[in-house]
Amino acid sequence: MNRDWLPIRTTPWTLGLILLMLVLLVQISALPQRLDFWLYDQAITSAPPRVSDDVVLVTIDERSLGHLGRWPWPRNLHAELVSKLHQAGAKTIVFDILFSEPSPDDALLAKAMRRHGNVFLPVYLSPPTSHYLLQEQLPVDPLAGAAAGLGHAHVELDSDGVARGLYLYNGMGQKLWPSLSLAVTGAEPDQASTVDAPAYVNVRSGYRAVPLAGGAGSIPAYSYSEVLNQAPAPELFRGKTVFVGATAAGFGDILPTPFSGLSRPMSGVEFHANVFSAHQLGLLIRTAPPWAAALLTALTILVLAAVLPRMRPARTLLACGAAALLLLGLFLFGLFRLGWWLPVANALLVPLLALPVSSGLRLAMTNRFLNRQLDDLARSPQVSLPAPAGRHPTQLLEHFRALLRPEGWLLMEENDLLAAKGLVPADIPADLTPGYWHHDSNRSWIQLLRGGTRYQLGLLLANDLGREAIQRYLRRLRLEDPALTSHASRPRENISARIERVRLATERLNHMQEFIRRSFERMPDGIIVTDELGVIRFANGHIEEWFQEPMPSLGGLPLVKLLEGHDPRETPPWHETVSDTLTLQQSRTVDLKIRHKDFLIHFAPFSLPDGDQQGIIANISDISELREQQRQHREAIDFISHDVRSPLVSQLALIEQLKRDPSHIDQEQLDQLGRLARRSYHLAEEFVQLARAEQLTETRFYECEFLSIVENARDSVSEQGVEKQIQIQLHGSEDLWLKGNAELLERAVINLLTNAIQYSPEASTVSIQVFRAGHQACLTIADEGSGIDPDELPHLFDRYRRQKRTELAGIHGTGLGLSFVKTVVEKHRGEISVASSPGHGSAFTLKLPIANPLQ
Repeated sequence: MNRDWLPIRTTPWTLGLILLMLVLLVQISALPQRLDFWLYDQAITSAPPRVSDDVVLVTIDERSLGHLGRWPWPRNLHAELVSKLHQAGAKTIVFDILFSEPSPDDALLAKAMRRHGNVFLPVYLSPPTSHYLLQEQLPVDPLAGAAAGLGHAHVELDSDGVARGLYLYNGMGQKLWPSLSLAVTGAEPDQASTVDAPAYVNVRSGYRAVPLAGGAGSIPAYSYSEVLNQAPAPELFRGKTVFVGATAAGFGDILPTPFSGLSRPMSGVEFHANVFSAHQLGLLIRTAPPWAAALLTALTILVLAAVLPRMRPARTLLACGAAALLLLGLFLFGLFRLGWWLPVANALLVPLLALPVSSGLRLAMTNRFLNRQLDDLARSPQVSLPAPAGRHPTQLLEHFRALLRPEGWLLMEENDLLAAKGLVPADIPADLTPGYWHHDSNRSWIQLLRGGTRYQLGLLLANDLGREAIQRYLRRLRLEDPALTSHASRPRENISARIERVRLATERLNHMQEFIRRSFERMPDGIIVTDELGVIRFANGHIEEWFQEPMPSLGGLPLVKLLEGHDPRETPPWHETVSDTLTLQQSRTVDLKIRHKDFLIHFAPFSLPDGDQQGIIANISDISELREQQRQHREAIDFISHDVRSPLVSQLALIEQLKRDPSHIDQEQLDQLGRLARRSYHLAEEFVQLARAEQLTETRFYECEFLSIVENARDSVSEQGVEKQIQIQLHGSEDLWLKGNAELLERAVINLLTNAIQYSPEASTVSIQVFRAGHQACLTIADEGSGIDPDELPHLFDRYRRQKRTELAGIHGTGLGLSFVKTVVEKHRGEISVASSPGHGSAFTLKLPIANPLQ
């Protein structure tokens, strides 16, 4: 095998070394550390823990300073506070207040502290002034001796200035003080883990991150002055650890936290109370050793370097995303389940870097292979038509005359007149732009350049409704010379040139496929393409609509099963037709019926040009309308041959009888002849009216008032009602304007009223109601006749259909009246319904859309 055709494979070593170098390079910046801080802050703030029920704050706030005066306060106030809390049952009192200077009230405060027996004081690690080194600042001896324990109040700020935790032990030289919150639990100063260091060196150990319960104000707090001035409150302090410290603005230490940053910092006393709460709940978080993060980063590099080169490009993103999610999951699991803060920033950068690096290597790997395939792609077939821009203006004029049939034209070459009719050179506009149409009313002009020669072409179009459509069509035509078209500069970069060549080749292929797909979809017939086993591989939208099968289920379905499931037949069976088409390579045409609709399916075999594969193209045509027209044609012939022919034959026979004996013509014979003539006339009239209704279009619509139409129809049948002593009652007074044909609507209402009178007994009532229902004008005609049988109702509006009971009763009709009414109503986009039962009369209801429903 030629090695030039093999892509350059990316080995795990190549990808791994690149990722390792990039990770080491990133360590120069502060990005990994900031990313670790951000991940920790997002995790902690999204799921803060609850506050321990054993902790509460007594705050030196602005209100206390206003009531008790400026700081420092006499220590007898602190002694009184300790006594109040002791009486309230406070279990432990923790002061976050520095008592490093002696005071006359020290003995009083020490006495109150001993009386309570569980008061803790802070040790501060800070220089006395800016000219001194860091040193410990302890409480004065009387207070330190009376305290149950001492603890450091130093909070460690991270490199970004945010307080996320503190050291459990901190001190100067060889003595490490426990943190203030840890001292409450009974921890003693740690001297075993100290090192031999000078007294000015800050020594610390046991760093813990603190999951805060929220921003400032998350822990229950009570004002110092309120607690001091009110009676002891056991319900607030009994059995609880009370932290006392400053929260007033500008007084005491303030700490930015992950919840607030510098916008709403937290006081030091509340931070220590959060430390105590987290310690009580066992939620303090250890930090993983540095080697753990380095090991995790190395392991991530090894795994991705080994896996990515063997994956498909589409799965690389998923693999890198999965690795990032796995690292985030490991981080969250360690943080919330194990209580370990494992820095994952370096490891998390690995999949983020691996995606572009592996993609770049793959791009280089496929570069040679891509270049070898470009020539084959460039020779792919394409769908194109000869552009009109390359045709000579005389040819264009000939085509325009044949296509558009203009009333006049003009073609000039420079100053020479080549062809003209109805236009003269003086009509040519002076501001023509080459290649762009200029339309002036019904005149359209264009200037063309062919081989350095200038042509002016003009068309005089018919000034009718189609003129604007033709002019829009002309604007879409591109008739300028291709030689004058500016070409975009070709890409100079090697890879860009190759990508452009691939784009053009694939674009031609896509255009070919899109052309074929759209051609199949826009065909009026349904198209099915099968493979050589008769299994459907393609179907257009008509097949999905007609068979009501979702497109995904059509693919892979045998054509025989589809046809048998919708039109089972025995002669000829579908499998025989399909198999004969495939085996004999002969076309077949068969009738098909789907859901009461008629189709014609034509099976045509085909063979692919580049192989031995064969299949069938099935073309399905909807011939339901044609079959319906054939049925109506047969019914019309039957109607003419029987219903129309029968009274004419009777008339001819009666006339022949009268001619044989003209001296004995009595009135009864003349009446019978008149009845036959009138029946023939009514048959012809209803036949003509039905034809007019079927040809009705909205171009013959105009505004008409529905109540007036009904009143005219009532007046037209009033004489018929008087003959049978039938009372016709019209109810309705609202003008209802429609968009329709008043003549045919009136005829439809007359048909309904005539039927109501004809089928009603003498001295009965026919009720007419005209009313509005929403956006519809409604008409209900109810009679007291014999009603309609239930089995006749579904076929009531079919043409040439007559009721058996009424025919037997001697009431003869044509079967066209109700069909005419239904046709007129449907042409007006309305609906008609009937409610009837034998012996209780019938009620026909028409609903037609109102012209202006908002009025």
